[in-house]
Amino acid sequence: MWKKLLIIALIANISMTAASCVTAADNKAQKEEEEPADTYEMLNMLGEIMERTKVSYVEEVSDKKLIESAINGMLSSLDPHSSFLDAKSFQYLNEQTQGKFGGLGLEVTMENGVVKVVSPIDDTPAFKAGLKPGDYIISLDGTTVVGMSLNEAVDKMRGKAGTKIKLTIRRGVEKPFDVTLKREEIKIRSVKSDIKSKDVAYIRISSFSEGIDKNIKEALEKIRKENKEPIKGVVIDVRNNPGGLLDQAVAVSDLFLDKGEIVSTRSRNEEDTVKYNATKGDIAEGLPIVVLINDGSASASEILAGALQDHKRAVVLGEKSFGKGSVQSVIPFPKYGAIRLTTARYYTPSGRSIQAKGIEPDIEVKPAKIELLNVDGMTISEAELKNALKNDNIETTGDKNKKNADNGSDEDLQKDYQLLRAVDTIKALSIYSNPQ
Repeated sequence: MWKKLLIIALIANISMTAASCVTAADNKAQKEEEEPADTYEMLNMLGEIMERTKVSYVEEVSDKKLIESAINGMLSSLDPHSSFLDAKSFQYLNEQTQGKFGGLGLEVTMENGVVKVVSPIDDTPAFKAGLKPGDYIISLDGTTVVGMSLNEAVDKMRGKAGTKIKLTIRRGVEKPFDVTLKREEIKIRSVKSDIKSKDVAYIRISSFSEGIDKNIKEALEKIRKENKEPIKGVVIDVRNNPGGLLDQAVAVSDLFLDKGEIVSTRSRNEEDTVKYNATKGDIAEGLPIVVLINDGSASASEILAGALQDHKRAVVLGEKSFGKGSVQSVIPFPKYGAIRLTTARYYTPSGRSIQAKGIEPDIEVKPAKIELLNVDGMTISEAELKNALKNDNIETTGDKNKKNADNGSDEDLQKDYQLLRAVDTIKALSIYSNPQ
């Protein structure tokens, strides 16, 4: 009897499972039939809206403007970095990645309906006027940016070199203020180099445009060749660097790494994951490295900082970075321009996504002013005491003290507290890595 009940139960279960499968299959088929119909209906609605707008809008409007606006609205609603680029904007993008373009020198994004400054570019009108990362541009020549797309706002800021534009800026809780800028042809010098405190190589990267990996390599070789003393380490400054080309972020990171993963990009399809690995050869030859970042360091800058941080190859110093952890692909459409579409997220070697989070510095250092304390000559040293014993090596010691005093007289270091801390960190690390 138990066997009969068990067989009946199994038959009932199989029947229910089969019915469930049929129902699921029917629902899937029904859904597949409904989706195209809904899509086509909505596309028809889009066409009807376009025709109604052309006929009834208060001013005459072209088909081109309506279609481009519709495409841009579709893409920009996905995330702040996807957009439609008309032919003019596409040309501008190409010029920017090649390191030469016209305008004010601002890297911007859209946030809460207004234009947000990601970073001013070094030695440009925006940089010289003192615009800062996090500033909001709320109007252009008296016209509010609310309601404009990012491309429209950027187009308005561009113009013939020598012409002026008035920006209304909102900064934190301060009262909005106006800044008038004169447009210039922007020629980006992406890499600058110098020697700090006589023996620390300083490399400033303002953007990741084409070929900067070669520029960095040449800059370090030149410093080594021309500097009288061996360098003790390298400071890589990517503060206010808005990013640039992914392949250049990888190439620059590779310059300072001997092996291991640099970054991986992952789309929604697992099989499309791409990993970028370092090749043998560290141009710094194992010397200490400090990477300087702040809230204007974005995208490619964060790839560099994250890779060197995860491999314990550099100390990251400064403030938390911007937090742009997505990859955009530019897909050209001949005659019409291109679309910039977010196609993947990138991850640091340890698997971190910095999207909307940023890179946390190993040593947090806020911008600050250095003020020397005046002690009114109230302190004295051993050498000033009556009948103090003389040092039989006084000449060498004196020279050394003079040398140390010279090292501390670097004007840039006195003005830039974060850079001063970076140089000090290099010197401290060099003592422990080369105790002899």
